[in-house]
Amino acid sequence: MERAEAQAIYEQGREAVVAVLLRMDEQIRALEARVARQDERIAKLERQANRSSRNSSRPPSADLPGAPPRRKDRSGRPPGGQPGHEGHGRNLLPAWAVDEVVDHWPQHCSCGHEFVEGERVSAGLAMRHQVEELPVIAVGVTEHRCQRLRCPACGLRHTAQLPVEVAASAFGPRLQATVATLAVRNRLSRRDTVELVEQLFQARTSVGTVDAILARTADALEEPYEDLLARVRDAGALNMDETGWRLKGAQRALWGMFTDRHAVLHVADGRHEDHAKDLLADSQAVITSDRWWAYSHLPLARRQVCWSHLQRDFQAMSEGLDAECEFGEHGLRLCERVFWAWECYQHTGDRSELKRRVRALRRDYKPILRRYAAKRARYRRTRGLARNLLKAWPALWTFATIKGVQPTNNHAERGLRGAVIYRKLSLGSQSEPGERRIARLLSAHTTCRLQRRSLHAYLIDVLTAAARSDPIPLLA
Repeated sequence: MERAEAQAIYEQGREAVVAVLLRMDEQIRALEARVARQDERIAKLERQANRSSRNSSRPPSADLPGAPPRRKDRSGRPPGGQPGHEGHGRNLLPAWAVDEVVDHWPQHCSCGHEFVEGERVSAGLAMRHQVEELPVIAVGVTEHRCQRLRCPACGLRHTAQLPVEVAASAFGPRLQATVATLAVRNRLSRRDTVELVEQLFQARTSVGTVDAILARTADALEEPYEDLLARVRDAGALNMDETGWRLKGAQRALWGMFTDRHAVLHVADGRHEDHAKDLLADSQAVITSDRWWAYSHLPLARRQVCWSHLQRDFQAMSEGLDAECEFGEHGLRLCERVFWAWECYQHTGDRSELKRRVRALRRDYKPILRRYAAKRARYRRTRGLARNLLKAWPALWTFATIKGVQPTNNHAERGLRGAVIYRKLSLGSQSEPGERRIARLLSAHTTCRLQRRSLHAYLIDVLTAAARSDPIPLLA
């Protein structure tokens, strides 16, 4: 507005000036609201751009090259062994466990004397160095011939029948177990599995053969899989998590339930509450999980919220502004105290001391949550998380009272890690029967890892029993 225009409005009287001022105030408010919306949008985009495995549920593999490390070494020491530390080497096998001994004798002395064969008399203990090497491996081919005999009484010819375990497949249980292990545990593609088997064992295979072996192995695992599911449901405490899966490119979900010794993986068409109910069935276990809404149907007394997820949420809050930053810093300090209390309990086993520490944490932090859950403009970005934690308050502290419950869901995340890598390499499944089969194979693989047993040896036993129609060994 020019000065002349302002004077003209002033000369029109009081009402004209008031009308102009009100109109200007309305325009200013509209501009301020627009700027606030833009600021909110910019802040949201900045938070999304700054997301990493430190402040969200994104995996470390999705971090950008310039992202800060998840954990910082505050000691200031360089990585690796420190000067003066005791070295560690490979232990030598005893002499009775060695397959071959090769003696090496000195050829000459530093003074110039040449040793002859008659002087080879040991003057002390020999220096021992052991080399381990794989033998040359080749598949043994056994030809089974069904001979024919003519009956001398009636003249009819009779052909012998193959044994059941031989007629089941053109490949033996060991080779089939090797193929399944390479494809599932080592996550090789079908073509890579064929190439490796041909190069290592000189066995004639194909992509179709690998698919048939995996299908046969998964079918043999039906009973052990159902037994695993029953054992997990009967457990007193278990960890549960879910992640994405693909079926011909369409979005699916891979669910996992884990105890200390058993694992069950299941592919479903979503990550909804109904799928969690179907998996848990009538289980009365205490479930450790994140705050995903699919677990909200569980009573709070049977839930444990993962503190590692909360730590990442608080880290994201601490990178905000004003009240958001304050709330995040309060939460990070709380997480440190929770993890310290749990670490002390793991060393001492004193649950009464753990309960005392948890009571102090609950007493100190609940008023902070209530403050940041207030309905004020200053707390608009902290209100959602604070109210969610107040609603789930009892489920934050279940680990302090129930044996076998941990404060984090890291056990489930580690259990799903191999399946996630398999999904990224294979792009999921191509059929619903394929989903069921890979769920059984991954469940057997993860359970064997938890039990520190060989997946290869277990699959040999399973395939041998299936070929003979014997009872299938379970993963007890």
